Amino acid sequence: MKYAKDTRPKGASSKAAEILAEALPWIKNITGKTVIIKYGGSAMVDEELRAQVMNDIVLLKIVGVNPVIVHGGGLAITEAMDRMQLPVEFKDGQRVTTPEAMDLVRTVLTGKVNQDLVEALNEHGNFAVGLSGADAGVIVAEQLSPELGRVGRITRINRPLLDDLVAGDYIPVVASVALGEDGGFYNVNADLVAGHIAAAIGAHKVIFLTDVDGLYENFKDKGTLLSNLTVFEAQYMIENNVVSAGMIPKLKSCVHALEAGVFRAHILNGTTPHALLLELLTSIGVGTTMHCTEESCKFDAHPLGKFASKLLENREQVLLEMQHHQQR
Repeated sequence: MKYAKDTRPKGASSKAAEILAEALPWIKNITGKTVIIKYGGSAMVDEELRAQVMNDIVLLKIVGVNPVIVHGGGLAITEAMDRMQLPVEFKDGQRVTTPEAMDLVRTVLTGKVNQDLVEALNEHGNFAVGLSGADAGVIVAEQLSPELGRVGRITRINRPLLDDLVAGDYIPVVASVALGEDGGFYNVNADLVAGHIAAAIGAHKVIFLTDVDGLYENFKDKGTLLSNLTVFEAQYMIENNVVSAGMIPKLKSCVHALEAGVFRAHILNGTTPHALLLELLTSIGVGTTMHCTEESCKFDAHPLGKFASKLLENREQVLLEMQHHQQR
């Protein structure tokens, strides 16, 4: 037997409960919907950060979100190539990938990086499923350039396996290796994979976890961090070389997803504690949000579960009643 005075601090605050209550509208808005999370940068390399991000993804799953994780592993690949004494070369920001290097890329991404993420997620339960983009031909690609070797340009996404995993309440963890149109394998940019998968499966959002706080109009001036912009403004920044080379694939991926009907695209700093939760479950928001214009939005939601559909019906009914009241 224990007394409350001994186990509870005096004047116990209700702040934690208030935070949870404030999150309710945001949880209602996102539950039952599919969110593509491109995971990379320091948040993936640092074990403590990785565990925190995986915990946050599990929390999102528990409140009804359907996360799909896409990852690369550039640093791990470079380290493995150095150990194997394979030359490391980049052209126009792309890794030159010889057939020998491609074998190593597959080993590192699917055998090491992918399984590390699956292990971190599955500490909470058996729901993470690791796969290569080549599994069931989820990602199909053709050669981008003979100079780059086995670097691929995505030609199509085959969604049935991803749909089945999401419908089965699993969290797919997809390594950015593609099946080649020629029957081989290709190394594909994980940022572009995320946008293509989001577009193909009708995701609600696509989120890029990176090493910077978001998109800057002028990276040297930290006061130019953008909180939001339209797809047309993003296209302008790409066409006029306003952004750094490393940000271009992310922006192109965002544009591709938004033009296909994805509702929102986000670029967040994955090293910010609980960045995913702040962006999705609070009014604060972090990073940069990209959206289409009303005229170009063609959002077609990924099929919702029964409970999430009831929430959506309720919200739509409330909006109709509000509109009717305003017209009176």
